[in-house]
Amino acid sequence: MDISCASYDELKDILELQRLSYQSEAAMFKEPIPPLKQTLEEVQEEHRTGIILKAVEGGRLLGSVRAHLKGGTVSIGKLFVHPDWRGRGIGTALLKAAEERFPQQRFELFTSTKSLRNLELYERNGYRVFRRQSVSDELEFVFLEKG
Repeated sequence: MDISCASYDELKDILELQRLSYQSEAAMFKEPIPPLKQTLEEVQEEHRTGIILKAVEGGRLLGSVRAHLKGGTVSIGKLFVHPDWRGRGIGTALLKAAEERFPQQRFELFTSTKSLRNLELYERNGYRVFRRQSVSDELEFVFLEKG
């Protein structure tokens, strides 16, 4: 598997995989979640202001993650893996690759309290909860940090 920076021309494919990958997450909520509503223009803006990494094997896009440095903190976001390829270490590899692009920095990310697999992945990789935010009766975010 190869992990590298996504090119501008690959952003449409990344957005399509994002929408597929977040279906299982979205099923836990009554309203559409932001990753499913994101536009190509928004992804292009994230590409301009940070990095978007992709995991590819045999020419097939398997997953992606985004990272953006602001004020001494790297925000990690939209870490996803194709549903057929989950549980094979791709998410961990993407997370570590994003961290390696920003040595000696503080990292921050968030997920829903319902996203138990995500929480397990982040905690296994050294992230610790530092804040919770209730958004609605059914949605609470957990913010995690490392470094």
